[in-house]
Amino acid sequence: MEPDFKEGDQVPTEELSRKHPVFPVSLVKPYFQEGEEKLPSRKKTTTLSDIVKVEDSPGPVKKIRLDGKDQKQYLVRFKNKTADKYKWLAEDAIPDGKLHLMRFRDSRRTENSHQL
Repeated sequence: MEPDFKEGDQVPTEELSRKHPVFPVSLVKPYFQEGEEKLPSRKKTTTLSDIVKVEDSPGPVKKIRLDGKDQKQYLVRFKNKTADKYKWLAEDAIPDGKLHLMRFRDSRRTENSHQL
């Protein structure tokens, strides 16, 4: 039995052969099922309907569940605004939130200590 090559032909060795089959990318066509989003990996934006209330308290703090995580929201009262303009906001959405919340927590501690 004679080999398929002649003297002087270049013969690829095993280390130069491809480990995996190759497929030309130009032949790939996008596949979408009917009714499927075009970009399923894109993160969805959160709407108010996505928020599920876990605990609704009459006080200035409430807990909600947002994107599967518990989150505290605070009732923000604005100067020179009526009660219908008050908003429930997360700490990171409140301008200077850390400072205001620190003052709020301190005032609640002093109220509780005076009641004892």
